[in-house]
Amino acid sequence: MVHDPSHDSPRSGAFPADEAWQAARDGATAQASQLVLDPQRLRQLLGTVVALSGDMDARTVLHRIVEAAAHLVGARYGALGVLSARGTITDLITVGIDDPHLCAALGLPQGHGLLHAMVGDRQPLRVADVAAHPRAAGFPAGHPVMRTLLGVPLMVRGTVYGDLYLADKTDGTPFDDDDEHLLTALASAAGVCIENARLYERLRRATEQFQRRMLPILPDLAPLQAAARYEPASELPRLGGDWYDAMVLPDGVTCVVVGDVTGHDVEAAPLMGQIRNMLRALAFDRCGPPGLVVSRLDRTLTMFADPPTATLVFGRLERTPEGYVFGWSNAGHPPPLLIGPDGVTCYLAPARHGIPVGIDASVPRFSHAHPLPPGATLLLFTDGLVERRGQDIDTGLDSLAEHAARLAGAPLEELCDALITQSGQVFDDDVTVLALRTPADSAS
Repeated sequence: MVHDPSHDSPRSGAFPADEAWQAARDGATAQASQLVLDPQRLRQLLGTVVALSGDMDARTVLHRIVEAAAHLVGARYGALGVLSARGTITDLITVGIDDPHLCAALGLPQGHGLLHAMVGDRQPLRVADVAAHPRAAGFPAGHPVMRTLLGVPLMVRGTVYGDLYLADKTDGTPFDDDDEHLLTALASAAGVCIENARLYERLRRATEQFQRRMLPILPDLAPLQAAARYEPASELPRLGGDWYDAMVLPDGVTCVVVGDVTGHDVEAAPLMGQIRNMLRALAFDRCGPPGLVVSRLDRTLTMFADPPTATLVFGRLERTPEGYVFGWSNAGHPPPLLIGPDGVTCYLAPARHGIPVGIDASVPRFSHAHPLPPGATLLLFTDGLVERRGQDIDTGLDSLAEHAARLAGAPLEELCDALITQSGQVFDDDVTVLALRTPADSAS
């Protein structure tokens, strides 16, 4: 019945707080409406349900449920064990054992004895004398001795997600029917909370996999080096409209693009795929200046009754006798970052900045050009990399430039990984990064 806070297993509550507490409230309220409790205890139970707040994550909700169970029943100890799909305990939330060193030493229950019986039988368990029970396995050394036990499995639609149990009432009386009914109501809320967390995690993995499969594998752009990364938003909806692309055109020029379709729902990702393919076809067919290609994309999008909108940077890396030149057109997107081999950085942000595509095809597009020194790195990215709630975007751009400058000589794969994972940050939006590096030898 102990929890080691320094060795938490994967949190069962990694999903939006409003879903967690709402699920818990609904589950407990439904059960409470069917209970026959004295008015005071029923008011306390419903008050506990109402107190579950939207600023809690799911694990906090589960902890509040254990606290409420111990308080309402009047028990010295309470615990909630979370089971994995294989039936092993992966997390334990406790009340009444406050020594973190003891919790760390005892670890998680091993899945045998009375707790195992409760889960295996799928029935509430009430024990007046734990030591004398034939299925008791005893306590590990250092564990508080507990005489009485009341536990219920956490079940939703026939699936067992864990158990909620209490030990030793403070007044010394045995657990009774009312205690069992109240604990069952709270266990229902906890079970729904855990089930929603599992469903959320499966949805998170599925949406991320879907998005990644829509993005291309970078071709060999030698003698240029290239690397790309995509990171979904940290919270649902994780489907977004970010994309990158790179290819060698018939005229031998390397073409690159990074873009972001407006919206973050199930429609954004398919629209991203359509716009990416349109732009690829237009670039491959015409090989024109970047501004002309983006203008053609604008006109192509008018075939939609409700044209999708997107920001993007579309560019060409051309090799000249003097070295590489980057020509590009910007449609309302964060500017590319140029990182010199010496760590000097600058954003390629000319005054003639275009609007996103899909808004007005009559608005002119502009082409720009900038030389790329040997060994320079060109970084294209979406706004999720630099935008944070409550923070000016210029702060994010400055931070990115400083971080990238320190990695000017790092391999591109390492550079992209470092920019994505810096400070373990949580992304409010999905993120795409595309990095390209010119050969260190200008003769290449």
